[in-house]
Amino acid sequence: MKPKRFQHHFYIWVLGAMGLGVAFGFSFPGPALSLQPLAAGFIKLIRMLIAPIVFTTVVVGIARMDNLKRAGRIGLKAFLYFEAMTTAALILGWSVAALFHPGAGMSVDVRTLQTAEMQTTLASAAVKPNVSEFLLNIIPRTVVSAFADGDILQLLFVSVLFGAALAGLGGASRPLVSLLDQIFTVLMRMMGGIIKLAPVAVFGAMSYTVSKFGLAALQPIFKLLVCLYLSSLFFVVVCLGLVLRCYKISPWKFLRYIRDELVIVYGTGSSESVFPRMIWKMESLGCSKSVVGLVLPAGYSFNLAGSAIYLTMAALFVAQATNTPLTFWQQFCLLGLCLVTSKGVAGVAGSGFIALAATLASMKTIPVEGMALILGVDFFLTQARAMTNLVANGVATVATACWEKEFDAAKAARVLEGDYSDLPVPATEHPGPPT
Repeated sequence: MKPKRFQHHFYIWVLGAMGLGVAFGFSFPGPALSLQPLAAGFIKLIRMLIAPIVFTTVVVGIARMDNLKRAGRIGLKAFLYFEAMTTAALILGWSVAALFHPGAGMSVDVRTLQTAEMQTTLASAAVKPNVSEFLLNIIPRTVVSAFADGDILQLLFVSVLFGAALAGLGGASRPLVSLLDQIFTVLMRMMGGIIKLAPVAVFGAMSYTVSKFGLAALQPIFKLLVCLYLSSLFFVVVCLGLVLRCYKISPWKFLRYIRDELVIVYGTGSSESVFPRMIWKMESLGCSKSVVGLVLPAGYSFNLAGSAIYLTMAALFVAQATNTPLTFWQQFCLLGLCLVTSKGVAGVAGSGFIALAATLASMKTIPVEGMALILGVDFFLTQARAMTNLVANGVATVATACWEKEFDAAKAARVLEGDYSDLPVPATEHPGPPT
């Protein structure tokens, strides 16, 4: 194949926009503060299409299965995998924070942290989760409200029911299934136009972040940032890498395969921004369409490994920074609570911070006001957890497909080596075969 020209590598455009954004934020902090709508608008455009894309993907995937038992089997296997990896991520975050004590020595007085901005943030997170409310919230008020609110769990619930009903109709459902498949193609084409705006969104996000916080905001919690990034890297390379190697896939080639998506997620701080691209990438890698349609959307609510690492680590950081003593039993209870609050956290930027606030408010031991210490730099923490979530969901899709024997290993080997000659043209028409 003829190598792509430099300007055709999408991640180069995004990286260039990121560098320009950092430079602009330092050089012109005043005007840069007004660029936040560029990133916010991009995320809103993406989220506008997430609901119908999830619906059509899941429904078509279930409806085209041979039987509903197979759908249930895939769902159960994926759920067991999600729980195992999320628990491992929670333990990793807890272990690193307990070992390196990133908040030790700060001795922060909680009363000095009760700012107006923090109170506003906590007001939006004043939710004390319990199991019954969590389960009941999966059921939407109406079918329409599931789409209007954009709740991933509610969308999955409606989509699974609809897909199961279609599958039960047998051959009579084929015209509707074909129509939904065509709607999915149209939605992906719309998403292709939106994705082209990613460099602009990244430029706005980086300009705003650098101009508002600067490097000075990183100094007090630099140790936490280092711990989170290194822990996330360890989880991706070692834990997820081990899963990939079990199926004879090189983790480095897999990361190179999704590097465009990783750069976009790093720039925007949201894994939702590349959800449609990941659908095509996983199918092109050799995962069956039905497995991708079930596992990938579910992973955005149940398989947030990056958020799990962040939750336990940030919670212990706040406890250490505010000199809040915790017994081993209290830390164990924190671990269990985070296992619940990490579920249903959407891939949108900042949701992990809200989940942490809900966790601390429910625990009533660690002062929630201590979260003000990380409020200013939460965007940098979001970048780490969003990229980890993205890789974790990609690996989960591959693992489940291999588990179900619905993974084309020969095709994956060719694609990971850079041979895209037999791949279909993506519905988005951008950026073409993976770079």
